[in-house]
Amino acid sequence: MIILTVDRNRKREITAFKLTGHAGSGPYGYDLVCAAVSAVSFGALNAVESLTGTRMKVCQAEQGGFLECTCPEDAAEDVRNKTQLILEAMLVSMKTIETSYGDYIKIHDEGGAGHAET
Repeated sequence: MIILTVDRNRKREITAFKLTGHAGSGPYGYDLVCAAVSAVSFGALNAVESLTGTRMKVCQAEQGGFLECTCPEDAAEDVRNKTQLILEAMLVSMKTIETSYGDYIKIHDEGGAGHAET
């Protein structure tokens, strides 16, 4: 199972997220849940870099199954705002995947936009 953990600060801004595990929803190379989660997460990272001109700190395992991304602490307010919008959009997409494929992905997002942990 893939676990997505979202870290937030007191203002409820996403400060980091971590993906661990494997979906196991299909054979290697044909796992649609894994492909969807990978596309959404790496798409968000690429969007942050491309649209804000900043880079998140990224740590990943060579064989997959682990991705941890941390927002830069010293980013200007406009960059932080754009980054937050991109990351919140990523989270909406991940929740859509979780709704359809909850046996393969779980999201832990304490303090998210006005609601408790999912």
